[in-house]
Amino acid sequence: MTALPPPTKDQAFCTVSALESGHLNLPLPIFLDNAAPGSAILAPSLSFLLHHSKTDKKLVFDLGIRKDIENAPPAVQEWIIAASFHTSVPQDVTESLTHGGLSPSDVDTVCISHCHWDHTGDTKPFVNSEFIVGAASASFFKPGYPEDPDSPFASDLLPQGRTRFVQLHEHPPLGPFPHALDLYSDGSLYIVDAAGHLPGHLLLIARTSADGAWILLGGDSAHHWNLITGESKIADGRPGFPSGCAHLDKEAAELTIQRIREFWKLPRTRVILAHDEPWYKENKGGAAFWPGHIASK
Repeated sequence: MTALPPPTKDQAFCTVSALESGHLNLPLPIFLDNAAPGSAILAPSLSFLLHHSKTDKKLVFDLGIRKDIENAPPAVQEWIIAASFHTSVPQDVTESLTHGGLSPSDVDTVCISHCHWDHTGDTKPFVNSEFIVGAASASFFKPGYPEDPDSPFASDLLPQGRTRFVQLHEHPPLGPFPHALDLYSDGSLYIVDAAGHLPGHLLLIARTSADGAWILLGGDSAHHWNLITGESKIADGRPGFPSGCAHLDKEAAELTIQRIREFWKLPRTRVILAHDEPWYKENKGGAAFWPGHIASK
């Protein structure tokens, strides 16, 4: 098993806070091969705020679901109905930040795991942020909606001149992952290639203490913890999905899940998924949510 790098003297790290950013119904047979017919969960679509310990730079990972989902491209609204992904957004990511005394304009960086509608929220309030997405995401906007009326990706989703499409294949490994970008060049926060779900899919790995604790924020690498534990496999043969499953590249997704599992078994690590129902149930309304933070292991 590949170890994670040890801390350096006076190691920088990130304080990580969860952000409420909406909920959606997830029919489990779409995601799990052994799910009971008709079973579903009401899952969060989590966002996260990461504070750098030395510079106080602020990064938000994923933006959840927009409150005005009726203004999303028609393809998104049709998708929500067809897949029974019914949504509710009592508090969006902007309101969650404001609740803790932070404005979206205070956020230095927004990193989006992938460009699906339940992770991109409303990007417009983040007027000063650099946006980071996987390089393969660029293809979704050539063209996007409304130039392509059938596209689920709005052409103005990512701000021109403030979006960085990161190529990760030339970056070195981190633990079980073959490619990771050391964002601040100090070993505190890594943007990691997490292929499978959608082209350009990313996850984040951050140090959460100066003495060796870590967190992995998995995005849609897996939609349910049974996939991480191995109790279930990715459901296949699903009608209405281009690849027959919830991931465009099933084999790559399975490899990413395997790597997350290896990370999870390392000492002092924590894994949280974007739609992490058990973690949300345990922590909802508690100290893990901004202005509090997730306890370091």
